[in-house]
Amino acid sequence: MVASAESRTPDHPSSTAADGADLASFGYEPVLHRKLGRFASFAAGFSFVSILTTIFQFFGLGYSFGGAAFFWTWPLVFLGQLLVALNFAELAARYPISGAIYQWARRLGGEAVGWFAGWMMVIAQIVTAAAAAIALQVVLPSIWDGFQLIGTETALTSADGAMNAVLLGSVLLAFTTTINVIGIDLMSKINSIGVTIEIVGVAAVIALFFTHAERGPAVVLQTDTAAPGPYWAAFLVSGLMAAYVMVGFNSAGELSEETKNPRQVAPRTILSALTASALGGGLILLGALMAAPSLTDGALGAEGLGYVITAKLGTPAGKVVLGCVAVAVIVCTLAIQTAGSRLLFSMARDGKLPFATQLAAVHPRYGTPVLPAVVIGVLGIALLVVNLGNPAIFATLASVCIVMIYLAYALVTVPLLIRRIKGTHGFERTDADGTPLFSLGRWGIPVNIAAVAWGLAMAVNLAWPRPEIYTPQGGGWWMLWAATLFVLLSVAIGAVVYRTVTTRPAVAETRTPAVEPAVEPA
Repeated sequence: MVASAESRTPDHPSSTAADGADLASFGYEPVLHRKLGRFASFAAGFSFVSILTTIFQFFGLGYSFGGAAFFWTWPLVFLGQLLVALNFAELAARYPISGAIYQWARRLGGEAVGWFAGWMMVIAQIVTAAAAAIALQVVLPSIWDGFQLIGTETALTSADGAMNAVLLGSVLLAFTTTINVIGIDLMSKINSIGVTIEIVGVAAVIALFFTHAERGPAVVLQTDTAAPGPYWAAFLVSGLMAAYVMVGFNSAGELSEETKNPRQVAPRTILSALTASALGGGLILLGALMAAPSLTDGALGAEGLGYVITAKLGTPAGKVVLGCVAVAVIVCTLAIQTAGSRLLFSMARDGKLPFATQLAAVHPRYGTPVLPAVVIGVLGIALLVVNLGNPAIFATLASVCIVMIYLAYALVTVPLLIRRIKGTHGFERTDADGTPLFSLGRWGIPVNIAAVAWGLAMAVNLAWPRPEIYTPQGGGWWMLWAATLFVLLSVAIGAVVYRTVTTRPAVAETRTPAVEPAVEPA
């Protein structure tokens, strides 16, 4: 019997038992520790987006191409990603299972679609974890020059900066791997504390910028500092900044099996993580453009937000703010690795990966899938080492991983749209106990169509072979086409792996015969 609505509240003693019974209805045994409440679930998505991390990384890129008017790419990308998030929220309420992207795509489009969605998302999260980890190079040497252990040039686009970034990023990935192995309880505490610090840092940065403004908000209409050529082309390139930032809001769904009352909590935190990030990030962008000492001396494009902060704050206060950014980088990397490890675990317990038995094993004490966390950490470090000394590592890694994420999202939204049009999605409006579930209702098809069109258009924009993104210091044709080649190579390798694993049975220790709960057509 399903618990009543009252007993399903996250803090009620019977919540865990009811959530476990709910998971069992999908054919899975509850083996992960259900520790996450509403804020911890929100923190998982917010820290993956991590506006302090990613805006510090990419502000210079956006401004250097689009000038001050690149600000308008931010609300545009938010609206596009909100369309995707609304569909994800609906799915999170119906399928509260770890490895959300894989599980959603599998149930909507079939085993092959689900597998490739999971495969692409896992690869993207490994690359994203590496890209997030090297962001420490943007922050730590500015706090203390002792963090510049290799050479003297700190810019990521320099050889010294790129090598030092690999070293700092590798140390961070080793740390986050250890935390993920120890358990979700410690991870969620560190992540929640880190997100709280990040929110305080965001508020402090916004207050600093708006109280030290040099010009009015009309600055966002200026295009005089944009890159040469047609402005629409520069605007498209500058939009990559926002596209890089506003991903990962689905993390609340990835951690559904460790969230209390996930059918109610995950949809809300998916939407709130994206919305809060968009609001805070938009104010940071506007404030930085208003407060920058100069828009024309080249410093804003070259140094980004760090230039504005150090110009407006004395050294001690500025370092405190940069310390908040460093914390944001750490929890961002931690959240990405956690989400990726749960996706690996979810695919492995279905027997859909090599070494599935080992990858699906859960530590009896910590309640965590240990090997997936280690795999993501080791592969992330390996990816950094392979690119050691490459000044284009930052832009290349960022572009590749975000293209993969957008494509993985499309493997969810496209089959969902097909099911909606056919009228076979079968989304019930209430939970088994009568509690209303998040639903788009009659807006489902138009919102879904817009989400698909948006996602595919952004994937093309991200992968476009622009020298300014992929070969800023020059390089071969293969670097220019890095995103496209990486996607094709990933699909080709994935096809080989898929053929070898699809006939394997599910891992018996963690999965019972798959049974989907009956649903009524919407």
